Amino acid sequence: MDPTESNVTENGMETRTASSDEDLYICDQDSVASSVDSTAEEMFLNGLDPVLDRPSFDIYTPEEDCDSEANIQQRKRSRLSSTCSTGGDGVSTERWHSSDETDVEVLQSDFTPVQVPGPKFLPHKCSSPLQFFQLLFPKIMMQSIVGHTNVYGTKCKDVGERWRYISLKDLKSYIGLVIYTGLLKCSLLTEYWRESHYFSPSFPAQVMSYETFVTIANTLHFSNTKEDQQNNSKKGTAAYERLGKILPLYQLIRETCKTYFHPFQNITIDERIMAPQPRTGLNAMENKSTDRGYKLFALTDCTFGYTWDFFIHEGKLHESQNVGLSYESVMALVDENLLGSGYKLFVDKFYTSPTLFRDLLGKNIFACGPVLPSRKGFPKILVNRLSKNAPRGTMRWIREDNLLFVEWKDSQEVQMCSTFHKAYEGDTVQRKVQGDAHRTLVEVPIPAVLLDYKRNVGTVEPSNFITGHYRVLHKPKKWYQCVFYHLLDIAVENAFILHELVAQRKKQKALTRKSFLETLVLELTEMDAENRSECAPVSLALPVAPISSSLSTPVSTPPTPPESSLPEVSHRPKHFVPDSTVGRRKCKLCQLKTPVMCVTCDVPLCFQPKRDCFNQWHENKLFIHDGFEFEPMFVVFPLLYFLTLN
Repeated sequence: MDPTESNVTENGMETRTASSDEDLYICDQDSVASSVDSTAEEMFLNGLDPVLDRPSFDIYTPEEDCDSEANIQQRKRSRLSSTCSTGGDGVSTERWHSSDETDVEVLQSDFTPVQVPGPKFLPHKCSSPLQFFQLLFPKIMMQSIVGHTNVYGTKCKDVGERWRYISLKDLKSYIGLVIYTGLLKCSLLTEYWRESHYFSPSFPAQVMSYETFVTIANTLHFSNTKEDQQNNSKKGTAAYERLGKILPLYQLIRETCKTYFHPFQNITIDERIMAPQPRTGLNAMENKSTDRGYKLFALTDCTFGYTWDFFIHEGKLHESQNVGLSYESVMALVDENLLGSGYKLFVDKFYTSPTLFRDLLGKNIFACGPVLPSRKGFPKILVNRLSKNAPRGTMRWIREDNLLFVEWKDSQEVQMCSTFHKAYEGDTVQRKVQGDAHRTLVEVPIPAVLLDYKRNVGTVEPSNFITGHYRVLHKPKKWYQCVFYHLLDIAVENAFILHELVAQRKKQKALTRKSFLETLVLELTEMDAENRSECAPVSLALPVAPISSSLSTPVSTPPTPPESSLPEVSHRPKHFVPDSTVGRRKCKLCQLKTPVMCVTCDVPLCFQPKRDCFNQWHENKLFIHDGFEFEPMFVVFPLLYFLTLN
């Protein structure tokens, strides 16, 4: 990428974004420069670094003219000189070596992390999914979001005549329902509030109305509106903060993720597309295989998949034009002062470069990953190089100082680079090879670097699917709301990993990922997660009517309950406290939480149109018979009740 051309593009983008003055409406008015208006940008979208990757897989520089006779002679001289070079370790690099040739032993420094790997600084009583989640997404940040959303909502024109202020409970319930949409998937968002007795989930309607949910979704705000206006006035200058509207939450989630966990020895860096997204001044990528989105670079622990640190690519083009974005991304995340020494970094072909690996080795950080033959620094030696028609399992290797380059023939050619592996250590893998009559399964040699890479990187899955279904149903209208859902993904996924590790440390059985998310939803929405199978109202659990025609024996009617020894008195409902959002207790009948109690019976009972346990309780009321106290189940199933007692 031409630095001059990049600056022109950047200035043009800033000029266009500076024309937007207001951001108080539901539809974001920011604009964005086209992400595919140059060859360098197209390379970036395809996983190539415009600085380090040449346009083709030829080993010669793109400035060479293929039709020039002088350049042809220059290429011949270049090939002759390249075959006579030697490496600094005394190992000849004049040709590629085969698998039966012995490589040198690689000396590795000891693994000395700054802190003990694993969970750290966890409260002693941290056990429930909500407690783990609030470690990474603190309650104080939720309160801040509630305040900023209420201020922003009063200035919006698309929320009706009057803004209804939301509470902390509303925000927690909203987050719980967002996670819920990923557990129970419907084709439309309105299907979750569909009024059907048989074909609709009843849970979302019990938590909040559809109108309230959509209002919160459209007005979520994470920063001070006055500071936003001041920041908008700085557009086009170096003082403009592109992430200003998500910066408080963005910085807090980064810090909490690093506070409560320290990575194990094997780590990896990957980029994640945050989509969908609106138009904005951030550097947005567009690809045929994915929606339009921003790139987030994350450092992840290979052992458990914990996202330890991350940052959002802001599209600023003032990075070093000599090393490229891939180099800058790794160096920004791999901090030996916070991590320690002896770590092993696994990266994909976008990041792998000889320059990066040598600089990481200077920090006592080892690295390996697939490398493109077109990348700067890849050996240009042609002698004994892997041929295109080589049989499956054939490998070649060459060493330059502390760098090992390996070529291996599978269904396609694979090139790897490493600073801590030997070329071949006797490992094999099963592959199907064409025989005389049919394909047979045979053992073929495989380089140790490739086997180790697949073992570590294959276990890491980006945490982009928890809110993914919701973002398909209800695309965020603002770019910072899109970022919020991805930060929520990271917080929830990391919370589950901490729960697993703590349970393993205490030698307890951890919840499955699905059970963890279900419990978290119930806790966020203040629904009781215990005895979920008994949470349905009793009227739905009891048999509706016996179908005697399908039974061989007649069904007897339930016995008439004896007269109660309790005196007939009036029963009236009453709230525990004036504020119905606090002081809730378990309903005596359905076990869900309720703010209402019967004054006479002194028992908590639900008193809602869709869950009228108050009247159900008194219709099949508690009574005393022969000195024993029985519950309403005795009225319908007397024999079953006594069996449960025994």
